[in-house]
Amino acid sequence: MIRVGIVGSTGYGGCELVRFLLTHKEVEIKWVSSRTYTDQEYSSVYASYFKLLDQKCVDENLENYLDDVDVVFFATPQGVCAKMINQNVLNKVKVIDLSADYRIKDVATYERWYGMEHASPEFIKEAVYGLCEINRNKIKQARLIANPGCYPTCSILSIYPLAKAGLIDMDTLIIDAKSGVSGAGRGAKVANLYCEVNESIKAYGVTTHRHTPEIEEQLGYASKQEVLLNFTPHLIPMNRGILVTAYAKLKEGVTKEEIEAAYQCYDDEYFVRVLDSEKIPEVRNVKASNFVDINYKIDPRTKRVVMMGAMDNLVKGAAGQAIQNMNIMFGLDEKEGLLLAPAVL
Repeated sequence: MIRVGIVGSTGYGGCELVRFLLTHKEVEIKWVSSRTYTDQEYSSVYASYFKLLDQKCVDENLENYLDDVDVVFFATPQGVCAKMINQNVLNKVKVIDLSADYRIKDVATYERWYGMEHASPEFIKEAVYGLCEINRNKIKQARLIANPGCYPTCSILSIYPLAKAGLIDMDTLIIDAKSGVSGAGRGAKVANLYCEVNESIKAYGVTTHRHTPEIEEQLGYASKQEVLLNFTPHLIPMNRGILVTAYAKLKEGVTKEEIEAAYQCYDDEYFVRVLDSEKIPEVRNVKASNFVDINYKIDPRTKRVVMMGAMDNLVKGAAGQAIQNMNIMFGLDEKEGLLLAPAVL
């Protein structure tokens, strides 16, 4: 059995880790930690886990608990994992960080976009960007995984086949994305109150959203060129889910057959579903699951391609992908613990 610890277990991402790991045949949750709810029963924070996880939350003195586990998930805000990681931790356990602390390879870029000094930049080079469908071989050998952000996961997977095949002009790429309110985390914020978000929609982080450099960096690796793009996220009044609509100019002479062939790179990927030609990705069809639904439309009038993706921000965008990474790291079936079907309602 793989012994698991979860730091930040009482946030939405941490709660989803617990939900899926309880169904995992090869995992035992040894401890869950929480700065806010230390020494409180987990089921007192989430009553739905009564009799499912009868544990008290431990404190965040990580090194006191390392001998009990094989892997630690950090479902924590930016900066927390970087402060807690050291060589001793990585010598004892594998680490999967759900924050952005190790996603961006350039320290100056991270510090500029996140507005904080990086606490352990010496581990950035070693960290593997855990986008499973693209970096699987590197993940197998890793001891530190930078779990991708929710917007980047949906954006990159939707665009990656055409970027890698060199079929689109990367200088024309624009990404429009929409997310449910859970993407902002569980902390109380006036802007996320029911009356503030219900019956409304708004753009935020316009030209400044922190996921922008992450998307640019990864699509730059795919296309083998520097990428500069516009990324605009929107907040919509639903609990969970992400919808990405991306636009780019097709290169001269690109055919429908070439585009179709490019997306065949996902033919053997269980969690990436390229839909039939007339179907459009919808958030409701991936709710509470680890699936990403993808499709595209060619606009012959403007010679552009519209790339679309839908997924659950808390699952494939956070906890589900983290568990998929863990499965790869430990040589397990990638799908183990992740076969919950999308919720219909």
